[in-house]
Amino acid sequence: MPYLQVSIFITFLLLPFGLSQAAPNLEELSAELRAAVTQESLRQHLQAFQAIADANGGNRSAGSAGYDASVAYVQEQLEAAGYTVTLQPFSVDSFAVLGAARLEMNAGELVAFQDSTDIMTMNLSISGEVSAQVQAIDVQLPLGSGSSTSGCEASDFDAFTRGNVALLQRGTCTFQVKVDRATAAGASAVIIFNEGRQGRTEVFGGSLGEVSSIPVLSASYATGQTLAEGEPDVNLVTNTMTGMRTTHNLIAETRGTKPDQTVMIGGHLDSVPNGPGIHDNGSGSAAILEIAVQLAQLYERDSAAPTLRFAWWGGEELGLLGSRHYVNSLSRTESGQIKAYLNLDMVGSPNFVRFVYDGDESDRSTNLPLPEGTAQIEELFLDYFGDEMLSTTPIAVFSRSDHDPFARAGIPVGGLFTGAEGTKSNQAAERYGGNAGEAFDACYHRACDTIDNVDFGVLEQMADAAAHALVTLASRSLW
Repeated sequence: MPYLQVSIFITFLLLPFGLSQAAPNLEELSAELRAAVTQESLRQHLQAFQAIADANGGNRSAGSAGYDASVAYVQEQLEAAGYTVTLQPFSVDSFAVLGAARLEMNAGELVAFQDSTDIMTMNLSISGEVSAQVQAIDVQLPLGSGSSTSGCEASDFDAFTRGNVALLQRGTCTFQVKVDRATAAGASAVIIFNEGRQGRTEVFGGSLGEVSSIPVLSASYATGQTLAEGEPDVNLVTNTMTGMRTTHNLIAETRGTKPDQTVMIGGHLDSVPNGPGIHDNGSGSAAILEIAVQLAQLYERDSAAPTLRFAWWGGEELGLLGSRHYVNSLSRTESGQIKAYLNLDMVGSPNFVRFVYDGDESDRSTNLPLPEGTAQIEELFLDYFGDEMLSTTPIAVFSRSDHDPFARAGIPVGGLFTGAEGTKSNQAAERYGGNAGEAFDACYHRACDTIDNVDFGVLEQMADAAAHALVTLASRSLW
C-alpha cells in the first residue's frame, strides 16, 4: 500500500469507446472488455516489470533506472495501442541504503539488534551516527482499542529532553509528521516501531515524504517494547545516499467530447527500494494498462463519448508524491471536470481478501473527507461482485494510497485492494480460503515481492471489476 513522482498524460488518437445513445448495450461493453483482459495478458506485463527490476538492482523505485524503464515500457505499450503519451516531470528525493543499519543498547553489556529483522533504515533517512538515551513518546504497551497517536502532536514532546533519541509508535499520522515533531523538539534521531496490533508487529519498510535532517529507523513492535521499557542508552548508525532526481507520472486520456465528465483510474508504478514491487504495485499498474490497451482495440471513435483518463503514478512509496503533484497542478476547473477517481493498489495478494473501499463508511470509518458520489462508487463495485457471486469485505478509505489527494480535492473516489501486511483472520480464511494467522502479503515491501508473489486469479477478478466500473461510470451520471 504505503517513492517518486511521475505523471504521463495520454491522449487517445482513437476514441476507444462510445457510450453515447448509439453505443452498444452497457452489459455487452463490459462483458467484451472483461473477456479481453486475461490472466495471460496481465502476466506478460508483470513479467516485463520483473525483468526490468532484475536488470536494475532488484527494484523499480522512483527516481531509479528501474522506474524509468518501467515508465518506458508502459509508454511503449500505450503508443502501440494508439495513444499519444505526454510525461509530466517533477523533482523528487532519490534514496539508496549503502550499508546495514546498526542499533545497540547498553543494558550492562551491549545488545545488538539485527538489521532487516529488528530494525531497518527508513527511506529518506540521512546518514548519521548517534549515541544518546532513548525516550519513549506517548507509546501504548500494549496497544488499546484505537490506533496510536504517538508523536502526532507537538504537545507530545513537552517533556522531551533535547538530544535524546525519540522512540515513537506507528499509528494515525504520517511518519513525516512524527519525524518533523521530533526534529523540532531537538531529537538526535528517531525510531518508529510497529503499532502492535495484529498484522503490525514486524519490522516494516516505511518511507518519509522528504529527506530527514536526523537519522530515522523503523523497528518491530518487540524492539520498540524493549526500548520503551528501559529507555536505555543506544548507539545508532544509518548509512544512506540521497539526492534530487526528475521523474514522471503516466496518465492516459481518451479524446472525448465531454471533458467535464472525465472518469479516471490510476495506481502507482513505483516500487520500494527494497524489492521489485511486482505485487505492490505492478499488479494495479498491469491491470490499468491492459484495460487501456483493450479499450483502444475494442471501440471506435464516437463523437459523444465522455473522457476516460488512465494514470500511473510515481513516488507513491515516497509519500503519494506523484498523485499529489498531479492534483495540485490542476486548476479549479480541471479538478471539477473529474467526476470519479478509481484506485488500484495491490490487487493480487497471494493470501487475498477482496477489499472494496467503504465509500459510505457503513462498516469502516475514515480520517478522509469523502465527497458526494463516493458511496455510489462502492455500491457499483458491490453490485458487480454480487452479480459475479464473489465475496467482498469493506475497508476504510484511509490515506495510504493515491486516492487521498483526489478525495481531499473533493473528487469522489473508489478502489480495490487485496491486502498488504495485515493478518488474515479465521473468518476471512473461511470465506476466501488461504491461511489464517498469516499476512495477506508476506512479501510486502520486501525483496521477495516478485512475480511468484501474485495470485493471478484474483488479479483478473479485480481487473474485471475495475473495467466494469470504469465503463459504467462513464455511461451514467452519479451526481
